[in-house]
Amino acid sequence: MDGKYVIASDHGGLELKEAISNFLKEMGIDLVDLGTLNDDSVDYPDYGVRAARAVSLGEADKGILICGTGIGMSIVANKFPGIRAALVTDEFTAQMSKEHNNANILVMGGRVLTAEQACKMVKVWLETKFEGGRHQRRLDKIAGLEDDIRSGSV
Repeated sequence: MDGKYVIASDHGGLELKEAISNFLKEMGIDLVDLGTLNDDSVDYPDYGVRAARAVSLGEADKGILICGTGIGMSIVANKFPGIRAALVTDEFTAQMSKEHNNANILVMGGRVLTAEQACKMVKVWLETKFEGGRHQRRLDKIAGLEDDIRSGSV
């Protein structure tokens, strides 16, 4: 659980973001809030980019993104090289996102989950270890695909 974490949301995820932020701060996690900071209507890509860029560039170790359903934020985040953003819906998917996919960004829906559910999922994600092995081989294939896309060979 060491490292620097970033969190961001749009207006649809603001309430959940605040609950998760408080939960993480209580756990002693180094957390940077990249917005939004009020419930004015905003465009989720503007905030998803902030967190995904920070993790992609190594300015943060991991991130959490929240919008109304989580779908939009996961689409935005996964545009960035090296990002493995996982939209999770329960504790099992949160566990698998780390155990099998080594997700470096956790994505949730603010209009789908309660604060209690989300905090449990965050805790599971933080405490779960990546299994490696056959799962690493698959992640290496994804990284190779990113390289191929950048070079134009795909």
